[in-house]
Amino acid sequence: MPWPVTDQDSLVTSLLSSLQSNNNRGQIVLVKSCTEKRRPLLKAEEKMEFVVGASEATMRSLLGKLGGLLAQEYTLIQGVRSDIQYINDELACMQAFLGDLGSALDDHDRRLKNWMKQIRDMAYDMEDCIDDFAHRLPQDSLSDARCSFIATAIYEVWTFWPRRDIASKIAELKVRAQYIAERRNRYGVNNPNPRTSSGAGATHAVTYGIAEHLVASRQLIRTENPVGVKVDMEKLGGWLTKRDKGSHRAVVSLIGFGGVGKTTIAMALYRDFRNEFDCRASVTVSQNFDEDEVLRDILGQIKPTDSQIKPKEEKEGSNTGKLEKKSLVQDIKSSVKRVVPTLSGHRPQRNDGSTQSKVETMNHDQLIEELKKRLDGRRYLLLIDDIWSVETWETIRNWLPHDNTKDSRVIVTTRFQAVGAACSERDGTDYVHTVNVLSDAHSKSLFHQSVSEPPSSKEGERMDTRSQADVPSVSTESSEGDGTDNQPSAHVQRSKVGEKEEVHMDIWKYCGGLPLAIVTMAGLVACNPQKQSDHWSKVCQSLFPEQVAPLTLEGVTRILDYCYNDLPADLKTCSLYLSIFPKGSKISKKRLTRRWISECFVAEKQGLSAEEVADTYFNQLVSRKIIRPVDHSSNGKVKSFKVHDMILEYIVSKSSEENFITVVGGHWLMPTPSNKVRRLSMQSSGSKHGKSTKGMNLSQVRSLTAFGSQNRRLPFHSFNNGIIQVLDLEGWKGLTVKHLNDICKMLVLKYLSLRRTEVSEIPSKIEKLQYLETLDIRETDVGVLPKAFGQLKQLRSMLGGNKNTKKALKLPHEKNKEPMKALRILSGIEIDEDSSAVASLHQLTGLRKLSIYKLNIREGGQTFKQLRSSIEYLCSCGLQTLAINDESSNFINSLDTMTTPPRYIIGLELSGKMERPPQWIKELNNLYKLTLSVTVLRTDTFKLIQDLPKLFTLTFTLSAAKDDRDIVDILEENKQLTDREIIIPPEGFKSLKLLRFFATLVPRLSFAVTGKEVMPALERIDMRFEAFEGIYGIETLKSLQEVHLSVGNQADEITKFLVDDLKDTPNYLDQKYASKWPKIITE
Repeated sequence: MPWPVTDQDSLVTSLLSSLQSNNNRGQIVLVKSCTEKRRPLLKAEEKMEFVVGASEATMRSLLGKLGGLLAQEYTLIQGVRSDIQYINDELACMQAFLGDLGSALDDHDRRLKNWMKQIRDMAYDMEDCIDDFAHRLPQDSLSDARCSFIATAIYEVWTFWPRRDIASKIAELKVRAQYIAERRNRYGVNNPNPRTSSGAGATHAVTYGIAEHLVASRQLIRTENPVGVKVDMEKLGGWLTKRDKGSHRAVVSLIGFGGVGKTTIAMALYRDFRNEFDCRASVTVSQNFDEDEVLRDILGQIKPTDSQIKPKEEKEGSNTGKLEKKSLVQDIKSSVKRVVPTLSGHRPQRNDGSTQSKVETMNHDQLIEELKKRLDGRRYLLLIDDIWSVETWETIRNWLPHDNTKDSRVIVTTRFQAVGAACSERDGTDYVHTVNVLSDAHSKSLFHQSVSEPPSSKEGERMDTRSQADVPSVSTESSEGDGTDNQPSAHVQRSKVGEKEEVHMDIWKYCGGLPLAIVTMAGLVACNPQKQSDHWSKVCQSLFPEQVAPLTLEGVTRILDYCYNDLPADLKTCSLYLSIFPKGSKISKKRLTRRWISECFVAEKQGLSAEEVADTYFNQLVSRKIIRPVDHSSNGKVKSFKVHDMILEYIVSKSSEENFITVVGGHWLMPTPSNKVRRLSMQSSGSKHGKSTKGMNLSQVRSLTAFGSQNRRLPFHSFNNGIIQVLDLEGWKGLTVKHLNDICKMLVLKYLSLRRTEVSEIPSKIEKLQYLETLDIRETDVGVLPKAFGQLKQLRSMLGGNKNTKKALKLPHEKNKEPMKALRILSGIEIDEDSSAVASLHQLTGLRKLSIYKLNIREGGQTFKQLRSSIEYLCSCGLQTLAINDESSNFINSLDTMTTPPRYIIGLELSGKMERPPQWIKELNNLYKLTLSVTVLRTDTFKLIQDLPKLFTLTFTLSAAKDDRDIVDILEENKQLTDREIIIPPEGFKSLKLLRFFATLVPRLSFAVTGKEVMPALERIDMRFEAFEGIYGIETLKSLQEVHLSVGNQADEITKFLVDDLKDTPNYLDQKYASKWPKIITE
């Protein structure tokens, strides 16, 4: 942890003089000048917050801090030095002892665990003592004093009591360390017996190379069918699609042991049949849920409509209907040209934000009434995951309309037979389905399928955690609840496993057919390719001595325990950090990795930056099946993930045992901690008692995270502002000016997220946060940054504005006196004529991402020229991602005049009224992501970029803030160039996997080029529109799997008809061609 701005020379002097006073020793002599510039007491790598994933690693940072104290250039009297030296040496010996414990054969007994806990707690208190010493001293430095003798004397008198108090604590800790050492011998904590390298529990070498995990292959996370449940899926699918007119809702209950795959099946059903219903929602409840938060979650997925949506009419006849419909389509297509101009310049009206804002302020009764109103008269599909009691189901049932006769469906998952029977109580209508373990054949397939793909290839690219060759596909949609065999599926050749299959052929037999156990063991095997057959035999004998099937909860815990202990110490810490997040939540990868860095769990290593190291750790957790990706970014990297609830439950338990993170509220019924709270996670809860921090010692909280938006008072008054490093209040309602002032006193704060809070202004006192690395104020009302923003010299990520609404954040008008050299990300800003900060942009030579949401500058003016010059210079310095939204200044059209192409760019977004794309785009051989304005959607644009070797995502978009009737005219002109349709040229786009169109109008697109291959790697097409003219030839795209269509609220009947026709096309095709038709998903 960085030290507050204070005189470090006097800090140590005060500490030692207090110790001297306490021990009746001589005086201290300073050999350094008090006027010398102060420097951090410890180097950055030595200040890493100590890792608590294993007790061995607990003292790593503390030993660095103590070593830093001893390494200072002071002449210390022998007694003072000996106190610190004794603690340092004793802890070093304890650390070595704990390292030996990690490689011991025998399980740790209770005496040993207790002794380890004492060491960890003492290390905690020692670090708190040192850090407390730092922030309690005055912030005024002696470095400005002209008379060092007088200044030193005054300083020592002024800080006498704090120094004496802390010196007494250090003396106590010395005695405590002695007692801990003596207690080991007194109670027979013996030396461990070392195990051989092939022993059953040999720990993972901590000197592993991390570079091999760095570059993850860019790929889409696609959903596939679960393993081994084809018959069950067909039976349940038939129940979901059965239509009984005038019928009330029906409930299906999926019952089974934790980890057996209930949620995987439920989510697969939800995914496959959601288009059959007018509206849908999926939520997790568990045993201790917040009713209001679940209601808001459902309302966030079920949007209100113009009027109640009418069910789609039954389609009668096949051949006749086909001919009539095709004829009608031909007539309508010619009329689209006349209808579309009426939508000229009309943006999709997004009421989601204001509607959801109203939902946030509703009380409990209002939320229920709003839900009943939205469900009334509509056929809905609800997935309620992980119900633990009949009372919970009765509560949820009362939220739903009683007089809805639209044949709706509810899918429920539970571990308990009695709960499932209560949910599905009506014979003949409801249905109870028991999910069984996998057969031997499917267990073996799932295991080898998972283990056959290594975490990274020799080329440095990490393959997906599933292979599709000759084995069943698996689902990716969910990973909370019981979704176990749910990983991304990549169409790659299955690696040759030959000998490896022989080595590991029997491991799956010990897992009792439980998918969670199978996948977890497969991840363990895949990440230990050097281990031989005899090693895994010993592992199986150790974990499953009785070979009992089916696997019990105790057996699953043993597996998780072994997999956890196999992690290197730094990965243990990163995995324990997952316990901060609520059960079932979708977690942002960037949010997690930025917090890892701010907590100092991740540092530069082996020539990699902290961000790159964090990516490698994340990739390893994915490879080990600890976390499961569920969504991807447009650049092909993982965007969000989930943690299986049984894995998360184990992590939370382990984290509580290590006193690493304290969870208040949420789904876990945790006892009040008896020790000091180090990291606090406050989550929504159905129990009022569960939300309270009463009785907790919060004086040593280093990290605070608040989840949920309502009825939450944060105990700011109980915190020690001098040691808080991470403050994450994303979505919390109730932030006041007083809170902001308190935040500005958190002098060592590194990570501050106020995203989606009600903050409207950032105080100028923020300049005090000299160690701040991440400031996230996205989706707030903050419009302008204060002048003090430029004083945040350690800031790496500045995140502002609103990407959806393009609301932007203005930079300070004043030019920075000193450049912000640490800044890597500057996102969501607005640049206007009055901003002199543009002149400072060229100083940000470390910038890697620049996103400008709004330009309000005069074409050809001084600001216009400065901005173009700065962007060109930054691109030459290593800028990797550039996004500019330009609606009126013509700036993006001027970029074609840049003297040299931006060779380091991997992501480029140019939106607005673009006339032509820059010609240098075709030279960007490292470009993965390209976004262009829909105004350049024409065939020659595709020809310009079709040879880009690495292009993964191509997007055409338009986000005009006001009506612009020229847009449709431009699109009409573009179509006229190629016979009234946009033709995608063949023989290009070898790496393109994702194609997206986001605009008011999507013109007619054609992929059909006879005898030639078009976009051979394309897997997914996304479209969002109000008017749609059709898409043709998609059956020729050999890799295309899904087409996602989001139809705006104001879409006319013609557009809706064309969308329905696209969905129904497979019904009119021969089986040969219907099988090639991609899945059409509408939203």
